[in-house]
Amino acid sequence: MTASIGFVAIGRNEGERLRRCLTVLKEVSATVIYVDSGSTDGSVEFARASGAVALELDTAQGFTMARGRNAGWQELHEKFPEVTLVHFIDGDCELIAGWLEFAVDFLESHPEVAVVCGRRRERFPERSIYNRLMDVEWNTPVGEAKSCGGDSLMRLSALKQSGGFNEALIAGEEPELCQRLRRAGGKVWRIDHDMTWHDANMLTFGQWWKRHLRGGYGAVDVALRMVAAGVTGRDVLFAGQVQSARRWIFGTLFFLAIATLTFQPVIILAGLLLIAGVWSLQMAKIALGARRRCADFLTAGFYGIFTMLAKWPQFFGLRKHAADQAAGRTARIIEYKQ
Repeated sequence: MTASIGFVAIGRNEGERLRRCLTVLKEVSATVIYVDSGSTDGSVEFARASGAVALELDTAQGFTMARGRNAGWQELHEKFPEVTLVHFIDGDCELIAGWLEFAVDFLESHPEVAVVCGRRRERFPERSIYNRLMDVEWNTPVGEAKSCGGDSLMRLSALKQSGGFNEALIAGEEPELCQRLRRAGGKVWRIDHDMTWHDANMLTFGQWWKRHLRGGYGAVDVALRMVAAGVTGRDVLFAGQVQSARRWIFGTLFFLAIATLTFQPVIILAGLLLIAGVWSLQMAKIALGARRRCADFLTAGFYGIFTMLAKWPQFFGLRKHAADQAAGRTARIIEYKQ
């Protein structure tokens, strides 16, 4: 490796997860910035004791992951001007041995690539169905991609030119940035190599619900901002996700209302069975499509079921966004972790 690399980790009350994250980072680089969003568990003190530069975001402003990442790379550039590559990592993740060398070599041999990422792996998929589903979610195709996730290696020059992350977004900030990078001529590439261990610690249905509520909120926020900026057609990020949630929920509620208004028990029952059948067929279709990414048929089945069930919290996320817009409220981060 010939490039100079710096790390930016962000976190909020990650506890032992952050300790694992920073311990591994300090083993591979002396240049680590940790940005904290109001932790009360001693995260800042541990980060400084580990040798990382620790920043505490002003609590008077709303916390977003984009805000944390921007603060991190800007501090990295100011304190370590020799750095040419910045690796972003979430505080609940741990770098996998061998990844960094592989990623840097790829960037050095592909000057047209602005961002490179690999595969996140869930550390404890056996602890809950929600963790297992996230492990499937991270398993995306390799090759040129439209976006990266929270963990990725970026050229600092491209990041500076883009202006960084959009701090107003509470979710979807990486795809939004990647689209701007691609429009500027850079490429995003996902390579066939494990990158980080992720500890979702998602053990309850409530956590799962909040995560997808945030996903729906963030998706419509990004989509509407892009439309307002003049973006059209397929270039509007998350437009398909937003439309899908609306179609499935509105369609289901409308059909159910029509059946109920007949006041005929047989028609109401038939309507319920028809709705259940349509949803079940779509779940099966998704499960079959995901089979190649799943270790077994059972996991693929659960993936299909929960992908469709997620339409409900996503839809409520859309409604929450509309309510916030109507009331003039600023978006606040939606946390799902305990």
